[in-house]
Amino acid sequence: MNEMHYQLDLLTAMNQKLMGNEKMFRMICGTSSNAFLYYIFSEDRFEMLGLWQHYFNFPIRSASDLHKLINCAKAEYISELEEALFCENKHKESQITECEMQDKKWLEFEVTVTYSETDEPSEKIIRIRDVTKRKKQTEELKYMAYYDSLTGLYNRNYFVRILSEWVRKAQTEKATIDVLCIRMDDFKRINDSMGMIAGDEILQAFGLFLRDLQSEDIIVSHFNDDIYYLAIYNPYGNHNVDAVYRKIGQRTEQPFQMMGNIEQKITVSIGVANYPESARNSLEIINCAEIVQSQKKESGTNSIAYFEAPILTDFIENIQIENKLKEAIEDHAFELYYQPQYDAGSKKLRGVEALIRWRGQDGKFVSPAVFIPLAEKDGLIVQIGNWVLEEGIRVYADWYRKYGYPMVLSLNISALQYKKADFVHHLLVLIEKYQVDPALIELEITESVLIEDFNSVVDKLNTLKEYGIKISLDDFGTGFSSLSYLKGLPIDTLKIDKSFIDTVINDHPTRVITESIIAMVKKLGCETVAEGVETQEQYDYLKAVNCDNIQGFLLGKPMPAEGIEKILSSIKK
Repeated sequence: MNEMHYQLDLLTAMNQKLMGNEKMFRMICGTSSNAFLYYIFSEDRFEMLGLWQHYFNFPIRSASDLHKLINCAKAEYISELEEALFCENKHKESQITECEMQDKKWLEFEVTVTYSETDEPSEKIIRIRDVTKRKKQTEELKYMAYYDSLTGLYNRNYFVRILSEWVRKAQTEKATIDVLCIRMDDFKRINDSMGMIAGDEILQAFGLFLRDLQSEDIIVSHFNDDIYYLAIYNPYGNHNVDAVYRKIGQRTEQPFQMMGNIEQKITVSIGVANYPESARNSLEIINCAEIVQSQKKESGTNSIAYFEAPILTDFIENIQIENKLKEAIEDHAFELYYQPQYDAGSKKLRGVEALIRWRGQDGKFVSPAVFIPLAEKDGLIVQIGNWVLEEGIRVYADWYRKYGYPMVLSLNISALQYKKADFVHHLLVLIEKYQVDPALIELEITESVLIEDFNSVVDKLNTLKEYGIKISLDDFGTGFSSLSYLKGLPIDTLKIDKSFIDTVINDHPTRVITESIIAMVKKLGCETVAEGVETQEQYDYLKAVNCDNIQGFLLGKPMPAEGIEKILSSIKK
Protein backbone atom coordinates (compact mmCIF):
# COMPACT_ATOMS: atom_id res chain seq x y z
CA MET A 1 0.00 0.00 0.00
CA ASN A 2 2.87 2.40 0.80
CA GLU A 3 4.25 1.92 -2.69
CA MET A 4 0.82 2.61 -4.21
CA HIS A 5 0.42 5.81 -2.17
CA TYR A 6 3.88 6.87 -3.21
CA GLN A 7 3.09 6.38 -6.89
CA LEU A 8 -0.18 8.33 -6.59
CA ASP A 9 1.50 11.23 -4.79
CA LEU A 10 4.28 11.22 -7.34
CA LEU A 11 1.91 11.33 -10.29
CA THR A 12 -0.14 14.11 -8.74
CA ALA A 13 2.92 16.23 -8.05
CA MET A 14 4.39 15.67 -11.47
CA ASN A 15 1.09 16.43 -13.13
CA GLN A 16 1.10 19.82 -11.46
CA LYS A 17 4.76 20.48 -12.26
CA LEU A 18 4.61 19.52 -15.88
CA MET A 19 1.46 21.57 -16.51
CA GLY A 20 0.34 19.70 -19.51
CA ASN A 21 3.72 18.61 -20.87
CA GLU A 22 2.33 15.30 -22.02
CA LYS A 23 5.60 13.97 -23.41
CA MET A 24 7.51 14.57 -20.19
CA PHE A 25 4.60 13.30 -18.14
CA ARG A 26 4.63 9.97 -19.98
CA MET A 27 8.38 9.79 -19.58
CA ILE A 28 8.14 10.00 -15.80
CA CYS A 29 5.07 7.81 -15.41
CA GLY A 30 6.66 5.00 -17.35
CA THR A 31 9.51 4.52 -14.91
CA SER A 32 10.30 2.67 -11.72
CA SER A 33 12.75 5.27 -10.45
CA ASN A 34 13.17 5.94 -6.73
CA ALA A 35 13.77 9.67 -7.13
CA PHE A 36 13.68 12.41 -9.76
CA LEU A 37 15.59 15.60 -10.36
CA TYR A 38 13.55 17.86 -12.60
CA TYR A 39 15.38 20.85 -14.09
CA ILE A 40 13.72 23.66 -16.03
CA PHE A 41 16.29 25.49 -18.12
CA SER A 42 14.27 28.70 -18.47
CA GLU A 43 13.98 29.03 -14.69
CA ASP A 44 17.47 27.66 -13.92
CA ARG A 45 16.24 25.60 -11.02
CA PHE A 46 15.82 21.99 -9.87
CA GLU A 47 12.91 20.22 -8.29
CA MET A 48 13.51 16.96 -6.44
CA LEU A 49 10.67 14.46 -6.27
CA GLY A 50 10.22 10.94 -5.03
CA LEU A 51 12.04 9.14 -2.19
CA TRP A 52 15.18 11.24 -2.46
CA GLN A 53 15.44 11.61 1.32
CA HIS A 54 16.42 7.92 1.50
CA TYR A 55 19.59 8.70 -0.43
CA PHE A 56 20.52 12.33 0.24
CA ASN A 57 20.11 14.38 3.41
CA PHE A 58 19.97 17.66 1.55
CA PRO A 59 17.65 19.16 -1.07
CA ILE A 60 18.85 19.91 -4.57
CA ARG A 61 17.78 23.31 -5.81
CA SER A 62 20.79 24.49 -7.79
CA ALA A 63 23.92 23.43 -9.65
CA SER A 64 25.98 23.73 -6.46
CA ASP A 65 23.60 21.30 -4.78
CA LEU A 66 24.05 18.94 -7.71
CA HIS A 67 27.81 19.09 -7.13
CA LYS A 68 27.19 18.03 -3.53
CA LEU A 69 25.32 15.00 -4.87
CA ILE A 70 28.17 14.21 -7.25
CA ASN A 71 30.67 14.35 -4.37
CA CYS A 72 28.69 11.62 -2.59
CA ALA A 73 30.04 9.20 -5.18
CA LYS A 74 33.30 7.35 -4.72
CA ALA A 75 36.26 9.31 -6.03
CA GLU A 76 36.80 7.16 -9.09
CA TYR A 77 33.24 7.87 -10.33
CA ILE A 78 33.04 11.64 -9.70
CA SER A 79 34.34 12.78 -13.07
CA GLU A 80 32.10 10.38 -14.99
CA LEU A 81 29.02 11.35 -12.97
CA GLU A 82 29.71 15.08 -13.32
CA GLU A 83 29.95 14.78 -17.08
CA ALA A 84 26.71 12.79 -17.24
CA LEU A 85 24.63 15.10 -15.05
CA PHE A 86 25.74 18.40 -16.57
CA CYS A 87 25.79 17.42 -20.21
CA GLU A 88 23.15 18.58 -22.63
CA ASN A 89 22.68 15.55 -24.80
CA LYS A 90 22.45 16.78 -28.38
CA HIS A 91 21.43 13.32 -29.54
CA LYS A 92 18.17 13.70 -27.62
CA GLU A 93 18.58 10.21 -26.16
CA SER A 94 18.70 9.16 -22.55
CA GLN A 95 22.15 8.59 -21.06
CA ILE A 96 22.63 6.11 -18.23
CA THR A 97 25.50 6.15 -15.77
CA GLU A 98 26.04 3.76 -12.85
CA CYS A 99 28.10 4.88 -9.84
CA GLU A 100 29.06 3.44 -6.50
CA MET A 101 28.41 5.91 -3.72
CA GLN A 102 30.48 6.40 -0.60
CA ASP A 103 27.90 4.49 1.46
CA LYS A 104 28.50 1.51 -0.91
CA LYS A 105 25.10 1.84 -2.56
CA TRP A 106 25.00 1.62 -6.33
CA LEU A 107 22.84 4.27 -8.00
CA GLU A 108 21.84 4.52 -11.62
CA PHE A 109 21.42 8.02 -13.07
CA GLU A 110 19.39 8.28 -16.26
CA VAL A 111 19.55 11.74 -17.81
CA THR A 112 16.96 12.84 -20.39
CA VAL A 113 16.87 16.30 -21.99
CA THR A 114 13.95 17.62 -24.01
CA TYR A 115 14.24 20.40 -26.55
CA SER A 116 11.95 23.19 -27.65
CA GLU A 117 10.77 23.83 -31.18
CA THR A 118 13.79 26.11 -31.65
CA ASP A 119 16.06 23.26 -30.63
CA GLU A 120 16.93 24.84 -27.30
CA PRO A 121 17.12 22.67 -24.17
CA SER A 122 13.84 22.88 -22.32
CA GLU A 123 13.71 20.41 -19.46
CA LYS A 124 16.04 17.83 -17.98
CA ILE A 125 14.93 14.86 -15.94
CA ILE A 126 17.43 12.85 -13.92
CA ARG A 127 15.97 9.55 -12.84
CA ILE A 128 17.76 7.97 -9.87
CA ARG A 129 17.41 4.27 -9.21
CA ASP A 130 18.91 2.17 -6.43
CA VAL A 131 20.49 -0.74 -8.33
CA THR A 132 22.52 -2.14 -5.41
CA LYS A 133 20.62 -5.43 -5.36
CA ARG A 134 20.83 -5.84 -9.12
CA LYS A 135 24.52 -4.98 -9.07
CA LYS A 136 25.16 -7.55 -6.35
CA GLN A 137 23.29 -10.19 -8.32
CA THR A 138 25.26 -9.27 -11.43
CA GLU A 139 28.53 -9.55 -9.52
CA GLU A 140 27.47 -12.94 -8.15
CA LEU A 141 26.63 -14.15 -11.65
CA LYS A 142 29.93 -12.78 -12.91
CA TYR A 143 31.77 -14.59 -10.12
CA MET A 144 30.00 -17.82 -10.98
CA ALA A 145 30.87 -17.32 -14.65
CA TYR A 146 34.55 -16.55 -14.10
CA TYR A 147 35.61 -18.15 -10.83
CA ASP A 148 35.79 -21.62 -9.30
CA SER A 149 33.44 -21.80 -6.32
CA LEU A 150 35.70 -24.10 -4.27
CA THR A 151 39.06 -22.34 -4.55
CA GLY A 152 38.21 -18.81 -5.68
CA LEU A 153 40.63 -19.19 -8.60
CA TYR A 154 39.71 -18.52 -12.21
CA ASN A 155 37.61 -21.31 -13.70
CA ARG A 156 38.49 -23.07 -16.93
CA ASN A 157 36.44 -20.81 -19.21
CA TYR A 158 37.88 -17.56 -17.90
CA PHE A 159 41.42 -18.95 -17.88
CA VAL A 160 41.07 -19.92 -21.55
CA ARG A 161 39.64 -16.49 -22.33
CA ILE A 162 42.58 -14.66 -20.75
CA LEU A 163 45.07 -17.08 -22.28
CA SER A 164 43.58 -16.44 -25.72
CA GLU A 165 44.05 -12.71 -25.19
CA TRP A 166 47.64 -13.34 -24.14
CA VAL A 167 48.30 -15.35 -27.29
CA ARG A 168 47.08 -12.47 -29.48
CA LYS A 169 49.18 -10.07 -27.44
CA ALA A 170 52.24 -12.33 -27.65
CA GLN A 171 51.98 -12.43 -31.44
CA THR A 172 52.36 -8.65 -31.52
CA GLU A 173 55.00 -8.35 -28.81
CA LYS A 174 57.02 -11.43 -29.83
CA ALA A 175 56.55 -12.74 -26.29
CA THR A 176 56.26 -16.34 -25.08
CA ILE A 177 53.77 -18.05 -22.78
CA ASP A 178 54.37 -21.05 -20.53
CA VAL A 179 51.40 -23.10 -19.35
CA LEU A 180 51.77 -25.51 -16.44
CA CYS A 181 49.33 -28.37 -15.85
CA ILE A 182 49.67 -29.10 -12.12
CA ARG A 183 48.11 -32.25 -10.72
CA MET A 184 48.20 -33.53 -7.17
CA ASP A 185 49.74 -36.98 -6.82
CA ASP A 186 47.53 -39.58 -5.17
CA PHE A 187 44.73 -37.12 -4.33
CA LYS A 188 42.11 -39.83 -4.79
CA ARG A 189 43.61 -41.82 -1.92
CA ILE A 190 43.48 -38.76 0.36
CA ASN A 191 39.88 -38.04 -0.64
CA ASP A 192 38.76 -41.65 -0.25
CA SER A 193 40.52 -42.31 3.05
CA MET A 194 39.87 -38.99 4.82
CA GLY A 195 36.62 -37.89 3.22
CA MET A 196 35.41 -35.23 0.82
CA ILE A 197 35.60 -32.38 3.37
CA ALA A 198 39.28 -33.04 4.03
CA GLY A 199 39.87 -33.37 0.30
CA ASP A 200 38.19 -30.02 -0.36
CA GLU A 201 40.30 -28.37 2.34
CA ILE A 202 43.48 -29.63 0.68
CA LEU A 203 42.30 -28.31 -2.69
CA GLN A 204 41.43 -24.95 -1.15
CA ALA A 205 44.73 -24.65 0.73
CA PHE A 206 46.81 -25.49 -2.33
CA GLY A 207 44.68 -23.15 -4.42
CA LEU A 208 45.28 -20.34 -1.91
CA PHE A 209 49.02 -20.88 -2.21
CA LEU A 210 48.83 -20.78 -6.02
CA ARG A 211 46.69 -17.63 -5.90
CA ASP A 212 49.52 -15.88 -4.05
CA LEU A 213 51.72 -16.55 -7.09
CA GLN A 214 49.41 -14.52 -9.33
CA SER A 215 50.67 -11.26 -10.76
CA GLU A 216 50.23 -9.15 -13.85
CA ASP A 217 52.00 -11.86 -15.85
CA ILE A 218 50.84 -14.99 -13.97
CA ILE A 219 47.29 -16.37 -13.83
CA VAL A 220 46.07 -19.49 -12.04
CA SER A 221 43.00 -21.65 -12.57
CA HIS A 222 41.38 -24.63 -10.86
CA PHE A 223 40.06 -26.72 -13.74
CA ASN A 224 38.50 -29.61 -11.87
CA ASP A 225 39.19 -32.16 -9.13
CA ASP A 226 42.94 -32.17 -8.48
CA ILE A 227 44.03 -30.29 -11.62
CA TYR A 228 45.25 -26.70 -11.66
CA TYR A 229 46.65 -24.62 -14.49
CA LEU A 230 49.13 -21.77 -14.24
CA ALA A 231 50.09 -19.53 -17.17
CA ILE A 232 53.15 -17.28 -17.30
CA TYR A 233 53.40 -14.42 -19.80
CA ASN A 234 57.05 -13.82 -20.70
CA PRO A 235 57.16 -10.36 -22.35
CA TYR A 236 60.85 -10.59 -23.16
CA GLY A 237 60.87 -14.24 -24.14
CA ASN A 238 62.38 -15.27 -20.81
CA HIS A 239 61.15 -18.51 -19.28
CA ASN A 240 60.18 -18.17 -15.61
CA VAL A 241 58.97 -21.74 -15.07
CA ASP A 242 61.91 -22.75 -12.88
CA ALA A 243 61.17 -20.02 -10.34
CA VAL A 244 57.53 -21.08 -10.06
CA TYR A 245 58.51 -24.75 -9.84
CA ARG A 246 60.92 -24.00 -6.99
CA LYS A 247 58.21 -22.17 -5.06
CA ILE A 248 55.80 -25.09 -5.52
CA GLY A 249 58.49 -27.52 -4.39
CA GLN A 250 59.27 -25.45 -1.30
CA ARG A 251 55.59 -25.21 -0.35
CA THR A 252 54.86 -28.89 -0.78
CA GLU A 253 57.75 -29.74 1.53
CA GLN A 254 55.53 -28.37 4.30
CA PRO A 255 52.28 -30.11 5.31
CA PHE A 256 48.84 -28.63 4.74
CA GLN A 257 46.30 -28.43 7.56
CA MET A 258 43.08 -30.43 7.30
CA MET A 259 40.10 -30.83 9.62
CA GLY A 260 41.56 -28.39 12.10
CA ASN A 261 44.63 -30.27 13.30
CA ILE A 262 45.47 -32.99 10.78
CA GLU A 263 48.61 -32.42 8.74
CA GLN A 264 48.92 -33.81 5.22
CA LYS A 265 51.80 -33.46 2.82
CA ILE A 266 51.17 -33.51 -0.92
CA THR A 267 53.26 -33.78 -4.04
CA VAL A 268 52.43 -32.74 -7.57
CA SER A 269 53.25 -33.70 -11.14
CA ILE A 270 53.68 -30.85 -13.61
CA GLY A 271 53.51 -30.77 -17.39
CA VAL A 272 54.74 -27.67 -19.22
CA ALA A 273 53.90 -26.46 -22.72
CA ASN A 274 55.05 -23.27 -24.39
CA TYR A 275 53.66 -20.84 -26.94
CA PRO A 276 54.81 -20.67 -29.69
CA GLU A 277 57.12 -23.69 -29.37
CA SER A 278 54.50 -26.31 -28.46
CA ALA A 279 51.25 -24.94 -29.85
CA ARG A 280 49.55 -22.23 -31.90
CA ASN A 281 46.59 -21.26 -29.73
CA SER A 282 45.34 -21.35 -26.15
CA LEU A 283 43.49 -24.67 -26.34
CA GLU A 284 46.46 -26.39 -27.94
CA ILE A 285 48.81 -25.13 -25.21
CA ILE A 286 46.47 -26.41 -22.50
CA ASN A 287 46.11 -29.74 -24.28
CA CYS A 288 49.87 -30.16 -24.71
CA ALA A 289 50.52 -29.37 -21.04
CA GLU A 290 47.92 -31.94 -19.99
CA ILE A 291 49.33 -34.57 -22.33
CA VAL A 292 52.88 -34.23 -21.05
CA GLN A 293 51.64 -34.24 -17.45
CA SER A 294 49.62 -37.43 -17.92
CA GLN A 295 52.35 -39.14 -19.93
CA LYS A 296 55.15 -38.29 -17.51
CA LYS A 297 53.44 -38.45 -14.12
CA GLU A 298 55.01 -41.86 -13.54
CA SER A 299 58.39 -40.08 -13.35
CA GLY A 300 57.88 -39.58 -9.63
CA THR A 301 56.45 -37.12 -7.15
CA ASN A 302 57.03 -33.38 -7.55
CA SER A 303 58.20 -34.12 -11.08
CA ILE A 304 58.18 -31.70 -14.00
CA ALA A 305 58.26 -32.51 -17.70
CA TYR A 306 58.33 -30.32 -20.80
CA PHE A 307 56.33 -30.95 -23.93
CA GLU A 308 58.21 -32.26 -26.95
CA ALA A 309 56.88 -33.40 -30.32
CA PRO A 310 57.54 -37.15 -29.72
CA ILE A 311 55.26 -36.99 -26.68
CA LEU A 312 52.36 -35.95 -28.89
CA THR A 313 53.22 -38.73 -31.34
CA ASP A 314 53.19 -41.29 -28.51
CA PHE A 315 49.93 -39.86 -27.19
CA ILE A 316 48.22 -40.13 -30.57
CA GLU A 317 49.50 -43.67 -31.00
CA ASN A 318 48.16 -44.59 -27.57
CA ILE A 319 44.75 -43.12 -28.43
CA GLN A 320 44.69 -45.19 -31.60
CA ILE A 321 45.66 -48.31 -29.67
CA GLU A 322 42.97 -47.62 -27.06
CA ASN A 323 40.32 -47.34 -29.77
CA LYS A 324 41.48 -50.55 -31.41
CA LEU A 325 41.57 -52.20 -27.99
CA LYS A 326 37.88 -51.44 -27.50
CA GLU A 327 37.16 -52.93 -30.91
CA ALA A 328 39.22 -56.00 -30.03
CA ILE A 329 37.12 -56.57 -26.91
CA GLU A 330 33.91 -56.34 -28.93
CA ASP A 331 35.29 -58.60 -31.68
CA HIS A 332 36.85 -61.16 -29.29
CA ALA A 333 40.18 -60.61 -31.01
CA PHE A 334 42.37 -61.87 -28.16
CA GLU A 335 44.18 -65.18 -27.89
CA LEU A 336 45.72 -67.04 -24.99
CA TYR A 337 49.22 -68.42 -25.17
CA TYR A 338 50.56 -70.70 -22.48
CA GLN A 339 54.11 -70.96 -21.13
CA PRO A 340 55.04 -74.19 -19.39
CA GLN A 341 56.62 -74.37 -15.93
CA TYR A 342 58.84 -77.31 -15.00
CA ASP A 343 60.11 -78.80 -11.78
CA ALA A 344 63.76 -77.75 -11.53
CA GLY A 345 64.91 -81.16 -10.32
CA SER A 346 62.88 -83.64 -12.35
CA LYS A 347 61.87 -81.39 -15.26
CA LYS A 348 58.37 -82.69 -14.78
CA LEU A 349 55.65 -80.36 -16.09
CA ARG A 350 54.42 -78.37 -13.12
CA GLY A 351 51.83 -76.26 -14.94
CA VAL A 352 51.28 -73.45 -17.43
CA GLU A 353 50.86 -69.69 -17.17
CA ALA A 354 48.13 -68.21 -19.38
CA LEU A 355 49.38 -65.13 -21.24
CA ILE A 356 47.11 -62.87 -23.27
CA ARG A 357 48.00 -62.04 -26.87
CA TRP A 358 46.41 -59.52 -29.20
CA ARG A 359 46.92 -59.89 -32.91
CA GLY A 360 46.36 -56.62 -34.76
CA GLN A 361 44.59 -56.25 -38.08
CA ASP A 362 47.97 -56.45 -39.80
CA GLY A 363 48.46 -59.93 -38.36
CA LYS A 364 51.23 -58.82 -35.99
CA PHE A 365 51.05 -59.11 -32.22
CA VAL A 366 50.70 -55.93 -30.18
CA SER A 367 53.03 -56.13 -27.20
CA PRO A 368 51.28 -56.66 -23.85
CA ALA A 369 53.73 -54.09 -22.46
CA VAL A 370 51.94 -51.57 -24.70
CA PHE A 371 48.27 -52.46 -24.41
CA ILE A 372 48.02 -53.77 -20.83
CA PRO A 373 48.94 -50.39 -19.21
CA LEU A 374 46.46 -48.63 -21.51
CA ALA A 375 43.76 -51.15 -20.62
CA GLU A 376 44.46 -50.60 -16.92
CA LYS A 377 44.28 -46.83 -17.31
CA ASP A 378 40.91 -46.98 -19.08
CA GLY A 379 39.44 -49.72 -16.88
CA LEU A 380 39.18 -52.08 -19.87
CA ILE A 381 41.45 -54.51 -18.05
CA VAL A 382 38.46 -55.83 -16.09
CA GLN A 383 36.67 -57.00 -19.23
CA ILE A 384 39.89 -58.39 -20.65
CA GLY A 385 40.76 -60.09 -17.36
CA ASN A 386 37.34 -61.73 -17.10
CA TRP A 387 37.74 -63.06 -20.63
CA VAL A 388 41.17 -64.49 -19.71
CA LEU A 389 39.69 -66.20 -16.66
CA GLU A 390 36.91 -67.92 -18.57
CA GLU A 391 38.94 -68.79 -21.66
CA GLY A 392 41.81 -70.15 -19.58
CA ILE A 393 39.57 -72.28 -17.37
CA ARG A 394 37.54 -73.49 -20.37
CA VAL A 395 40.64 -74.63 -22.26
CA TYR A 396 42.15 -76.18 -19.12
CA ALA A 397 38.96 -78.17 -18.49
CA ASP A 398 39.16 -79.51 -22.04
CA TRP A 399 42.80 -80.57 -21.53
CA TYR A 400 41.99 -82.29 -18.28
CA ARG A 401 39.14 -84.26 -19.83
CA LYS A 402 41.40 -85.39 -22.67
CA TYR A 403 44.62 -86.11 -20.82
CA GLY A 404 43.82 -86.20 -17.09
CA TYR A 405 47.11 -84.50 -16.21
CA PRO A 406 46.84 -82.55 -12.90
CA MET A 407 49.01 -79.55 -13.73
CA VAL A 408 48.54 -76.03 -12.35
CA LEU A 409 46.87 -73.29 -14.40
CA SER A 410 48.30 -69.87 -13.47
CA LEU A 411 46.10 -66.87 -14.27
CA ASN A 412 47.20 -63.24 -13.92
CA ILE A 413 44.82 -60.96 -12.02
CA SER A 414 44.94 -57.16 -12.30
CA ALA A 415 44.44 -54.87 -9.32
CA LEU A 416 41.23 -53.40 -10.79
CA GLN A 417 39.83 -56.83 -11.51
CA TYR A 418 40.68 -58.11 -8.04
CA LYS A 419 39.03 -55.12 -6.35
CA LYS A 420 35.65 -55.85 -7.93
CA ALA A 421 33.17 -56.89 -5.25
CA ASP A 422 31.98 -59.89 -7.27
CA PHE A 423 35.45 -61.17 -8.24
CA VAL A 424 35.45 -64.23 -5.96
CA HIS A 425 31.88 -65.14 -6.89
CA HIS A 426 32.64 -64.75 -10.60
CA LEU A 427 35.68 -67.04 -10.34
CA LEU A 428 33.82 -69.70 -8.36
CA VAL A 429 30.99 -69.68 -10.91
CA LEU A 430 33.51 -70.37 -13.70
CA ILE A 431 35.16 -73.17 -11.73
CA GLU A 432 31.76 -74.75 -11.17
CA LYS A 433 30.66 -74.18 -14.77
CA TYR A 434 33.66 -76.02 -16.24
CA GLN A 435 33.99 -78.56 -13.44
CA VAL A 436 37.63 -77.79 -12.63
CA ASP A 437 39.41 -78.71 -9.39
CA PRO A 438 40.02 -75.34 -7.64
CA ALA A 439 43.26 -76.74 -6.17
CA LEU A 440 44.71 -76.70 -9.69
CA ILE A 441 43.93 -73.00 -10.23
CA GLU A 442 46.64 -70.52 -9.24
CA LEU A 443 46.01 -66.77 -9.24
CA GLU A 444 49.02 -64.55 -9.83
CA ILE A 445 48.83 -61.17 -8.13
CA THR A 446 51.38 -58.35 -8.06
CA GLU A 447 52.29 -55.88 -5.35
CA SER A 448 49.99 -53.28 -6.94
CA VAL A 449 47.01 -55.35 -5.76
CA LEU A 450 48.15 -54.93 -2.16
CA ILE A 451 48.85 -51.22 -2.03
CA GLU A 452 45.47 -49.58 -1.35
CA ASP A 453 43.84 -51.74 1.35
CA PHE A 454 46.07 -54.54 2.54
CA ASN A 455 43.63 -55.98 5.09
CA SER A 456 40.69 -56.31 2.70
CA VAL A 457 43.00 -57.84 0.09
CA VAL A 458 44.17 -60.46 2.59
CA ASP A 459 40.57 -61.22 3.61
CA LYS A 460 39.69 -61.91 -0.01
CA LEU A 461 42.81 -64.06 -0.47
CA ASN A 462 41.87 -66.11 2.60
CA THR A 463 38.41 -66.65 1.14
CA LEU A 464 39.96 -67.94 -2.09
CA LYS A 465 42.26 -70.20 -0.08
CA GLU A 466 39.28 -71.69 1.74
CA TYR A 467 38.07 -72.98 -1.63
CA GLY A 468 41.48 -74.52 -2.32
CA ILE A 469 42.64 -71.94 -4.88
CA LYS A 470 46.39 -71.28 -4.91
CA ILE A 471 47.86 -67.78 -4.63
CA SER A 472 51.11 -66.74 -6.31
CA LEU A 473 52.95 -63.44 -5.73
CA ASP A 474 54.34 -62.27 -9.08
CA ASP A 475 57.26 -59.93 -9.86
CA PHE A 476 58.61 -60.35 -6.35
CA GLY A 477 61.47 -58.01 -5.46
CA THR A 478 60.63 -55.29 -7.98
CA GLY A 479 58.61 -53.16 -5.54
CA PHE A 480 59.59 -51.28 -2.42
CA SER A 481 57.76 -53.25 0.24
CA SER A 482 57.56 -56.85 -0.93
CA LEU A 483 59.35 -58.29 2.09
CA SER A 484 56.97 -56.59 4.50
CA TYR A 485 53.99 -58.20 2.75
CA LEU A 486 55.18 -61.77 2.94
CA LYS A 487 54.53 -62.20 6.64
CA GLY A 488 50.79 -61.55 6.36
CA LEU A 489 50.06 -62.96 2.91
CA PRO A 490 48.46 -66.40 2.52
CA ILE A 491 50.54 -67.26 -0.56
CA ASP A 492 51.55 -70.67 -1.93
CA THR A 493 54.05 -69.60 -4.56
CA LEU A 494 56.53 -66.78 -5.05
CA LYS A 495 57.81 -65.92 -8.51
CA ILE A 496 61.35 -64.54 -8.78
CA ASP A 497 61.32 -61.76 -11.33
CA LYS A 498 63.22 -62.02 -14.61
CA SER A 499 65.24 -58.91 -13.71
CA PHE A 500 67.03 -60.99 -11.05
CA ILE A 501 67.56 -63.98 -13.32
CA ASP A 502 69.10 -61.84 -16.08
CA THR A 503 72.07 -60.86 -13.89
CA VAL A 504 72.23 -63.70 -11.41
CA ILE A 505 75.28 -65.35 -13.03
CA ASN A 506 77.60 -62.35 -13.18
CA ASP A 507 76.38 -60.10 -10.37
CA HIS A 508 77.28 -61.15 -6.82
CA PRO A 509 74.69 -58.95 -4.99
CA THR A 510 71.95 -60.38 -7.21
CA ARG A 511 73.03 -63.92 -6.33
CA VAL A 512 72.98 -63.11 -2.63
CA ILE A 513 69.47 -61.64 -2.87
CA THR A 514 68.19 -64.53 -5.01
CA GLU A 515 69.55 -67.18 -2.65
CA SER A 516 68.13 -65.31 0.35
CA ILE A 517 64.69 -65.14 -1.27
CA ILE A 518 64.68 -68.86 -2.05
CA ALA A 519 65.81 -69.81 1.46
CA MET A 520 63.28 -67.49 3.12
CA VAL A 521 60.38 -68.69 0.98
CA LYS A 522 61.16 -72.32 1.75
CA LYS A 523 61.07 -71.56 5.48
CA LEU A 524 57.64 -70.00 4.96
CA GLY A 525 56.45 -73.27 3.40
CA CYS A 526 56.00 -71.85 -0.09
CA GLU A 527 57.45 -72.89 -3.43
CA THR A 528 59.41 -70.73 -5.87
CA VAL A 529 59.18 -70.23 -9.62
CA ALA A 530 62.05 -68.50 -11.43
CA GLU A 531 60.86 -66.50 -14.46
CA GLY A 532 62.82 -65.72 -17.60
CA VAL A 533 65.31 -68.59 -17.47
CA GLU A 534 66.99 -68.54 -20.88
CA THR A 535 70.37 -70.25 -20.49
CA GLN A 536 71.59 -73.59 -19.21
CA GLU A 537 73.93 -71.77 -16.84
CA GLN A 538 71.01 -69.98 -15.21
CA TYR A 539 69.10 -73.24 -14.95
CA ASP A 540 72.01 -75.09 -13.34
CA TYR A 541 72.57 -72.31 -10.82
CA LEU A 542 68.88 -72.12 -9.82
CA LYS A 543 68.70 -75.88 -9.44
CA ALA A 544 71.82 -75.81 -7.27
CA VAL A 545 70.35 -73.22 -4.89
CA ASN A 546 67.11 -75.23 -4.55
CA CYS A 547 64.73 -73.13 -6.65
CA ASP A 548 61.64 -75.32 -7.05
CA ASN A 549 60.41 -74.51 -10.55
CA ILE A 550 61.69 -73.03 -13.80
CA GLN A 551 59.85 -70.95 -16.40
CA GLY A 552 61.52 -69.46 -19.46
CA PHE A 553 62.56 -69.78 -23.08
CA LEU A 554 65.17 -72.42 -22.21
CA LEU A 555 62.47 -75.02 -21.49
CA GLY A 556 59.51 -73.58 -23.35
CA LYS A 557 58.32 -70.38 -25.01
CA PRO A 558 54.71 -69.18 -24.73
CA MET A 559 52.68 -71.21 -27.22
CA PRO A 560 49.10 -71.65 -28.45
CA ALA A 561 46.88 -74.22 -26.77
CA GLU A 562 47.79 -76.75 -29.48
CA GLY A 563 51.43 -76.66 -28.35
CA ILE A 564 50.48 -77.55 -24.78
CA GLU A 565 48.26 -80.34 -26.10
CA LYS A 566 51.28 -81.87 -27.81
CA ILE A 567 53.22 -81.78 -24.55
CA LEU A 568 50.31 -83.35 -22.65
CA SER A 569 49.85 -85.95 -25.36
CA SER A 570 53.51 -86.96 -25.15
CA ILE A 571 53.27 -87.25 -21.35
CA LYS A 572 50.21 -89.47 -21.63
CA LYS A 573 52.02 -91.82 -23.98
